[in-house]
Amino acid sequence: MRTKQTPAPIAAADRLCLGALARIFPADVVDAAIARAGCQQERKRLLPARLMVYDVIAMTLFSHCGYREVMRRLSEGLKAAGAWPANWHVPAKSAIALGRQRIGEAPLRALFDRVVRPLATPKVRGAWFRGRWRVVALDGTTVDIPDSEDNAATFGRPGSSRGEKSGYPQVRIASVVECGTHAYLDFVYGPLIQGEVTLARPLLRCLHTGMLCLAERNFFGFQLWQQAARTGADLLWRVKKNVVLDPIQLLPDGSYLSFIYPSGIARRRHKDGVLVRVIEYVLDDPGRAPLITYRLITTILDPAAAPAAELAVLYCERQEFELAEDEMKTHQRGAGVVLRSRTSAGVAQEICAYFLAHYAVRALMTEAALQRDIDPERLSFTHTIHIIRRKTIAQRVFLRVGCVSSSSRCSPRSSRRSCRLVVYAPTPGWSSARCPSSMSSTRPTVVGLSLLVPPRRPSGSSALSERYWV
Repeated sequence: MRTKQTPAPIAAADRLCLGALARIFPADVVDAAIARAGCQQERKRLLPARLMVYDVIAMTLFSHCGYREVMRRLSEGLKAAGAWPANWHVPAKSAIALGRQRIGEAPLRALFDRVVRPLATPKVRGAWFRGRWRVVALDGTTVDIPDSEDNAATFGRPGSSRGEKSGYPQVRIASVVECGTHAYLDFVYGPLIQGEVTLARPLLRCLHTGMLCLAERNFFGFQLWQQAARTGADLLWRVKKNVVLDPIQLLPDGSYLSFIYPSGIARRRHKDGVLVRVIEYVLDDPGRAPLITYRLITTILDPAAAPAAELAVLYCERQEFELAEDEMKTHQRGAGVVLRSRTSAGVAQEICAYFLAHYAVRALMTEAALQRDIDPERLSFTHTIHIIRRKTIAQRVFLRVGCVSSSSRCSPRSSRRSCRLVVYAPTPGWSSARCPSSMSSTRPTVVGLSLLVPPRRPSGSSALSERYWV
């Protein structure tokens, strides 16, 4: 007598669909990344490679849950829908840990390199400066990791003024963020002893023509500036006050042209200089004392293409990097939560998974904002994370972006939207006339910006500078 056979667990695992994650990272793309990394499974397993890739990414969305609980949340909804065998059991914690070790970091990095692209289309609000430049920001951060001998030896610990061992080892991460959508376009990590400037050099591969890259003063250096400029992207970087920038030509908008040099000797000899445009200004904010002078240099030499006042306001967009960092470290991971992995290989895998999960959330938010023709920053990242956590186990959750929806916290103007989006109304007092052209009026601007104009003929100017002076 023939008996009815039940579906094999491996077949069900291969059909796994994780809602939001599978929408951004389809199964065939995940399989291609696994093949590229050389991590194909040689035999059928209860935890195949594709399932483990999804599971590792899901762990970064459920950082407060253990291994088995994350796997249980991924499978129970599919069991109720009949897409998962009822007799499939959640493997032991040790089995899931071994599954993580089998795939390593390579397939997740291959998946990131293949899928991650800038999210802002020309129709996305708040992502473009003057309709011409895609605004991105370069910066770095550190992340606490579990206190183990392997992690401490590989990544190092921060120093302590009292000579005692610090609480947790840390890993340093440098990354590039698309300011309008908060999507991470690339990242590099390394031991704590490595500086952000060193880690930033490989990140220049994601810059290209049509981008405007913002960076803080610690990143400026002649060599790094040259390498970044050669990518074709335009740059707007703050520089330290000890950088010598002799004015050689005053421009109508209050900015001026100057040269930067690879060394002091080259500057004195006027050799190997690179022409830049300088914008100096202060923020007349009564809450700040004393007043801080900001100096920005840019590769955009034409003041008509980008007036100095607009570039000064645009530099505030660099803070969008800090907000994206807050989304990942505070709302996605959890405040005060360290990573799970006690091995350096596990830390590398987990960092990559965090960036993949954040990109998936931001991709869904950008698509929802585009459908409603609003700035993606008016959507709540925290609310979206809560929706994904509730709905990850359902296959049909994100078949329509209208499911990324809203609550009563919407502004009154958006109360009749069919797509319930958590929308933040613009802060009273923000004026679109004070924002850079083509940037959203919901973006904050500087208060009382005063451009600093250098003297018409700087003392001690050389014959070279006199040729450029008007």
